[in-house]
Amino acid sequence: MQVFVTGGTGTVGSAVVPELLAAGHTVLALARSDKSAQALTDAGATVLRGQLRDLDVLRAGAARSDGVISLAFGNDYGTEEALVRSMAEEAAALAALGAELAGSNRPLVAVSGTPWVPGRVVTEDDPIPTEGPVGERAKAVTALLALASRGVRSATVRLPRTVHVDGRGGFAGLLTEQARATGTVGYPGDGTQRWPAVHTRDAAVLFRLVLESAPAGSSWHAVADEGYAVRDIAAVIGRRLGLPVGQVPVENFGPFGPIFAMDQPASSVRTRQVLGWRPSHPGLLADLENLQP
Repeated sequence: MQVFVTGGTGTVGSAVVPELLAAGHTVLALARSDKSAQALTDAGATVLRGQLRDLDVLRAGAARSDGVISLAFGNDYGTEEALVRSMAEEAAALAALGAELAGSNRPLVAVSGTPWVPGRVVTEDDPIPTEGPVGERAKAVTALLALASRGVRSATVRLPRTVHVDGRGGFAGLLTEQARATGTVGYPGDGTQRWPAVHTRDAAVLFRLVLESAPAGSSWHAVADEGYAVRDIAAVIGRRLGLPVGQVPVENFGPFGPIFAMDQPASSVRTRQVLGWRPSHPGLLADLENLQP
């Protein structure tokens, strides 16, 4: 099938595009810059120029395709205001894509995050919370899943806190970036809280599987590692970078601080059983060994 992809040069998208192409699909990818357009062309995709806020462009891309994978999201997470703007932009984009696909039974796959429930491992059956720093994003995804009643094979892939490749990406990547900037590998809370993780290329396989076969209105977990203690993650980063490790205030992590401090292990048992997803790439701690001082 021809698949319209937004966010095709991001951490996840740069793995999803080649995964789709290798499986025999063709890719029409949104590109907002010359650099992104060149990268997508080099990967073998056809480029559609525009940005996530260009709703007419999004509708045109969806109209030309047999299915859609929406991965694009704003790059500015530094302030609460910037995060709110990015969530609003994503919500409008998903609504436009869904309206274009209504009644066609074509797939629309969006990205979400694994939820959290105090005291236990979450599963695919747990709803994502619509309150908190990213509650508006959860509301947009919930609305997307409801499009199943309007003839859209909508589905979400819930990503864990860290999607990584070569030691980069996700919450662990943010710890590394702050460590390089401050000279200390700091983590919020007492460090016993657990973060789930997945390798980028394993996540890409799941996006393809969901696109190809997931039923309408379904959610799936791209979780390879159920949960590593944050202090263990920080310890590897500190050793690789040659920097001290220690607790820092939650406020150091901006609007994501409260989420960073949560214990949030997640399971992917049902995803593996139903879709046959089998993660095969290095886990987070092993991948962090690729970090260089």
